[in-house]
Amino acid sequence: MKLEKLNIDGKKETIEVLDKVFSTKINKQLISNVLYKVNANIKGRKAKTKQKNEIIGSTSKIYAQKGTGNARHASRKAPIFVGGGVAHGPKGQSNYKKRKLNKSEKKQGLASLISEKKLLNDLIIMDDFKKEIIKTKDMSLILRKFDAINSLIILDNESKKKIFKSLRNLPNVKVSDINHFSGLDVVKYKKLILTISSVKELEKRYK
Repeated sequence: MKLEKLNIDGKKETIEVLDKVFSTKINKQLISNVLYKVNANIKGRKAKTKQKNEIIGSTSKIYAQKGTGNARHASRKAPIFVGGGVAHGPKGQSNYKKRKLNKSEKKQGLASLISEKKLLNDLIIMDDFKKEIIKTKDMSLILRKFDAINSLIILDNESKKKIFKSLRNLPNVKVSDINHFSGLDVVKYKKLILTISSVKELEKRYK
């Protein structure tokens, strides 16, 4: 299929791209599975509190059951005492993870997300950046021109060297390469921007 390609001046041309990446059938369930898996791996919950049976100390009854005028208590390990166990606290378990996704599912899920961006007109393909852009202001003007002030920008290595400094202080913009972005990044940012070279690198995975 053919898609529009832009240069920084806004001039349009067309390029040929792989249908299986940019126009695949959008699988909502697979997208959900991919996003759930990525999000679960990021969480990394490790909080752990001790239950009553894990507290080290005497188990003897603190005073007689009757005759003191006080409420009935057993040991000082009870949750109502300072230094006692914690009732219903976090147990340090990673039981929120689903089954492992295979490579084919990950690739198809990512292709579905990219195709959805194209369908919503939130996909922008640009020429590789040949000139160095250092000033944040200059890069901000370019992004505003394409209504991409909230965007995930996936660059090839050469383009990244040319413009990374001008992008790193922009809010709501993430710069990455083909090997270091996730489906969660694609969903989080409104626009997805790719360069010609990064498109070719991405397509190699699907051939």
